[in-house]
Amino acid sequence: MSGITLQPAAPARASRILGIGGYRPSRVITNAEIVEQIDSSDEWIRTRSGIESRRWATDDETVVAMSLGAAGKALAEAGVQPAQIDCVIVSTVTHLFQTPSAAAEIAYKLGTERAAAFDISAACAGFCYGLSLASDMVRAGTARHVLVIGVERLSDLTDQTDRSTAFLFADGAGAAVVGSAENPDDGGIGPVVWGSDGQHLDHIRQREDWRDVLRNEAGPTMPHLVMQGNPVFRWASYEMAKVAQEALTAAGVTADDLDVFVPHQANMRITDAMARQLKLPERVAIARDIATQGNTSAASIPLAIERMLETGEARSGDLALIIGFGAGLVYAAQVIRIP
Repeated sequence: MSGITLQPAAPARASRILGIGGYRPSRVITNAEIVEQIDSSDEWIRTRSGIESRRWATDDETVVAMSLGAAGKALAEAGVQPAQIDCVIVSTVTHLFQTPSAAAEIAYKLGTERAAAFDISAACAGFCYGLSLASDMVRAGTARHVLVIGVERLSDLTDQTDRSTAFLFADGAGAAVVGSAENPDDGGIGPVVWGSDGQHLDHIRQREDWRDVLRNEAGPTMPHLVMQGNPVFRWASYEMAKVAQEALTAAGVTADDLDVFVPHQANMRITDAMARQLKLPERVAIARDIATQGNTSAASIPLAIERMLETGEARSGDLALIIGFGAGLVYAAQVIRIP
């Protein structure tokens, strides 16, 4: 053995979110349009999910195009130039190219200087997963600035005749720039509490294998997403409240310390159930972006934060609990400072 000692990465630093940005597709789809193809009503959809309308992308609003729109806003808010980005992480399940990654194309089109780039598939927990990876990179000194993007075109994989899912899914992109805090006490991203429960893989999944849809005798079609609504509702409403509490404990805070609660925008009833389980004070602002945006999976948390900043429900420096959960079943939660 040689006596050579490898030089370690830079000492750990505190990480924080420097800027948030979102992209909402131009096409607004009302409940009236949805119920034309399913046995339902506007009242039923609002009661079951809290959704009044959702955004679906046009042909030009691709996964990459929406990501670039959200990323540009996040970079501007952070005061960071594309050339300062060392890594791009994109969470998506709807980039329909197996390779190359959406992240690599986005990194190039943004004008980063050879940034590392990769996609992750963590469904509706994807933004929280990406945020944790970015935070660890910054803290370990392997990156100065990391761009995290959650983006979906779920309308591509939505069966518009499926009564259980047609009204839920939507499109959009949200982005965050993660960098170092000026001193350790300024850290803005708490420890992540994450995991998976694979015994329930069938609760939310892609219905068809890609090979099956390509070999369809009637001609190639798109695969579709299916969901077992009641089991997912019970799991998200109660099990995820426990995970959220673990994230509070890991960060050394309590529900009384929070200013904002931003759960994945899956269903308004799930949001309300989690808030009750956590015993959130009435003064805590709760994200309800799903009402006019729909369920955008990996994009929902950054989009909700952006809207709360725009409306004044959240302010820079507020303490927020975020939690994502979805197909897998995967989940992740952390406490953050609003940028």
